[in-house]
Amino acid sequence: MEESEALEQYILEHISPEDDYLHRLYRATHLQLLRPRMASGHLQGQLLRMLAGMIRPRTVVEIGTYSGYSTLCLAAGMEPGGKVYTFEINDEQEDFTRPWLEQSPYPPEIRMIVGNVFELLPPMQLAIDLAFIDANKREYCEYYDLVMDHLVLGGYILADNTLWDGHVVDPDYDRDAQTLGIRAFNDRVAADERVEKVILPLRDGLTLIRRKS
Repeated sequence: MEESEALEQYILEHISPEDDYLHRLYRATHLQLLRPRMASGHLQGQLLRMLAGMIRPRTVVEIGTYSGYSTLCLAAGMEPGGKVYTFEINDEQEDFTRPWLEQSPYPPEIRMIVGNVFELLPPMQLAIDLAFIDANKREYCEYYDLVMDHLVLGGYILADNTLWDGHVVDPDYDRDAQTLGIRAFNDRVAADERVEKVILPLRDGLTLIRRKS
C-alpha cells in the first residue's frame, strides 16, 4: 500500500462512520454505473455533511447529481424544513439516481431536476444558501455566475475538482478543454472581491467560497 493510500485509510478509520444508506449507495454506484470515481466517497461526503450542519442552509442547489451520493450527504447535515434542488443534465442517470433520492432517510425535501440548469434555475427565483458545483468542468465559470446571481449574502459555494488531478499546474494539459475550464474558474474566483475563498487539497481539490458582498 502506498503512503497516500495508507494515510487515506488512516483518516477513514478516525472519522465518523459512513451511514448504512450511503454505504449501500456507494456500493451500488461502483457495481452499476460507469465512472464510479465521480461519486464523492465517504471522506468528502462527511465534510459536505458537516459543512451543511455548520452553515445550516434552508435552500441548497447542487449542479451535477450523478449517483446522488453528495446530494444525500448534504441532506444528511441539514435540518427539517430544508430543501435540496439537484440538477442533472444526463437523463440516462435518472433511473438509477431518483429512487435513491426519493427513499432518502434524511429530513430535507430533495428534488431531482433533469435538464439544463441554465434554463431551469433562473425562473425558480431561489434564494440559495449553499451551492455545490460538480458538473461539466468546461462550464464552471458559467455555473459560478449563475449561482452568484441567486446566492444570499453570507451564502456559500462549494466547487469540486478544482485541482483536477494536478492538471491545473501541468503544461501538458494546456490545450485540454476541461483543464482550461477549471483554471479559468479558479482565476475568476481568485479575482472576485465579493467572496472569500480557500482551496482544500481534498481528493481532487475542493474550493470553499463565501459571499461577503
